[in-house]
Amino acid sequence: MTDYARLLPLAQEAVDLARDLMRTLQPGALTFKGDRDMASELDYAIERAVREHLAAKAPHIGFLGEEYGSSGDASTLTWALDPVDGTVNFIHGSPLCAISLGLIHRTHSVLGVIDLPFLGTRYHAATGHGAYANNRRIHASGVTDLKDAVVAIGDYAVGTEASRKNTERLAVTEQLAQHVQRIRMHGSAAIDLAWLAHGRIDAFIMLNNKPWDTVAGVVIAREAGALVVDIDGTRHSVDAVATVAGNDLLLPPILTLVQRALARAAT
Repeated sequence: MTDYARLLPLAQEAVDLARDLMRTLQPGALTFKGDRDMASELDYAIERAVREHLAAKAPHIGFLGEEYGSSGDASTLTWALDPVDGTVNFIHGSPLCAISLGLIHRTHSVLGVIDLPFLGTRYHAATGHGAYANNRRIHASGVTDLKDAVVAIGDYAVGTEASRKNTERLAVTEQLAQHVQRIRMHGSAAIDLAWLAHGRIDAFIMLNNKPWDTVAGVVIAREAGALVVDIDGTRHSVDAVATVAGNDLLLPPILTLVQRALARAAT
């Protein structure tokens, strides 16, 4: 098995660069990408800087960014970057925003670095090497009963088909409200997956999957002992349509709850 940890120092360098920009610059002008969907000037600046840095240091690895799309040879290895995950939080002055840089081997996450610049925490993992927060080993929660679980959910939908998508999301929220201890919406998939790995939440449900949002967090969560799957229970990949995660005992009832809620929403 390839030791992807050899690329961690380079990924850390790239995230250092992004972190410095995020902590020292203002969001700047906003670009509206669709209905209630936006990127800040800083999103674009960070992505350009990280893309250029990684292209210079590892030209054989492709790149996928939220703002500028794909470049390079993505046939085997591809970096996936969300320059500011939680842009709406960031432009409103909330510290719940993150830089998320992951590495994909074909269709699966193999390395990830997530930095929370305003909370002073950095998470990282590489396949086979465990998960870490500020270089200390972390483990996912051991909660096994829904009634004791704090479950984070992804944002409600905006843009195309938002009404249909939110019917599904509201159905899932309603079912969770009846069975779990608390529901949380942090507005950043990277933070949700990192906090799942850290045991700060017990499960995570997001009814979509954008690789720049999830690639880094998926490998960090897995290396901390969590399971991350698609809506049908199959192993999560960049081709997954949803992201559902928890420990091995909590995930089955969470997945059943979500599947039942979606079936009811469809009738």
